[in-house]
Amino acid sequence: MHLVTARFRKRIVSLAVLLILPFGGGCRPGPWTLWRSYSARFIDQQGRVVDPKGNRTTSEGQAFALFFALVDNDRPRFDRVLEWTQYNLAQGDLGAHLPARLWGKDADGSLKVLDPNSASDADIWLAYTLIEAGRLWNQPGYGAIGRQMMAQIAGREVFDLPGFGPMLLPGPSGFEHKDSWTLNPSYLPLFIFERFGTVDPAGPWQKIAHSIPQLLRDSSRNGYAMDWVNYAPAGGFSPVPGFPDPSAEPPGGSDDAIRVYLWAGMLDEQDGARAEILDALHSMNSYLADHEAPPERISDQGVPSDKDGVVGFSAAVMPYLRAIPGGGKALVRQTIRINAQKDPGTGMYGRELTYYDQNLALFATGFLGKRFSVGPGGELTVEWSRS
Repeated sequence: MHLVTARFRKRIVSLAVLLILPFGGGCRPGPWTLWRSYSARFIDQQGRVVDPKGNRTTSEGQAFALFFALVDNDRPRFDRVLEWTQYNLAQGDLGAHLPARLWGKDADGSLKVLDPNSASDADIWLAYTLIEAGRLWNQPGYGAIGRQMMAQIAGREVFDLPGFGPMLLPGPSGFEHKDSWTLNPSYLPLFIFERFGTVDPAGPWQKIAHSIPQLLRDSSRNGYAMDWVNYAPAGGFSPVPGFPDPSAEPPGGSDDAIRVYLWAGMLDEQDGARAEILDALHSMNSYLADHEAPPERISDQGVPSDKDGVVGFSAAVMPYLRAIPGGGKALVRQTIRINAQKDPGTGMYGRELTYYDQNLALFATGFLGKRFSVGPGGELTVEWSRS
């Protein structure tokens, strides 16, 4: 009976993966049409990733684009994105300056840095991608910048939380309070810190990686990830309103927290912390067993809202559902949902073709389509390197 169940689950998961793969002969993925469509719509000729909502650029958007360019073996676009990021967000030198979080049009109409504070999720993704680009393309210069960024992150964005240990803060300033510290669980993809721990064994990375499963377990509510949480030595973790504008989002889980499930699903099967992290996030799987889509929002008490999340939310949970035992049927349901909202003209997802939805879909479909994977030590494997 167990053998039949296991075989059935594998068939369900295989069907879901086939639904997102491009049509064509053989088993190797064809051209990454979603990335090409995304690049044409959201990345200008200079390498700037433009979020049409407000004509703004974030360091996070630049970091993700750099990663996708590496996955696609798109060296010219990689260099343009890197150059724009370095000269416009990092004062010309990412090795010496962490990139500013936000760039766009000021009140006087000029385009410039709007928020000089760096965002640590962008910083770790940039450093990770540069280190892996240096290895995969055999270009040590990329890796050197990545290691210099790691040193800056360790010195400016890592803080030793009393009673907990070293942890990544969301940025250099604004997150340390009198008796507490603000954290963002979606800024903590375990595999990145595992990889950093190999690159720099003397740094804080291995300790951070060791603590991430506990942080996710203690900060989640009723088995759901939260967007922003405060840590206080006496009281542990508690949900807090969004940052930088607390009035914009109440405490709970939504746009940021959905990435926690995505990163968990991308962990290698041999990663020793994978089962613990998936268990800490168990309620999303239970919810999706009898719902058509992830909820738009989870309350600070761990109660899902009645409204469905956007198409990017469905994409984000797909690797997580593949990793969860018994998640096969829900995975097929989410795969069907995102394919039903795929625009045939652009090849992108959603009715409004938002920038954030496409980023979530690029990670999810790129991973499930075997364009990239991460090993048990966080090392990146890309399909083109196997040729």
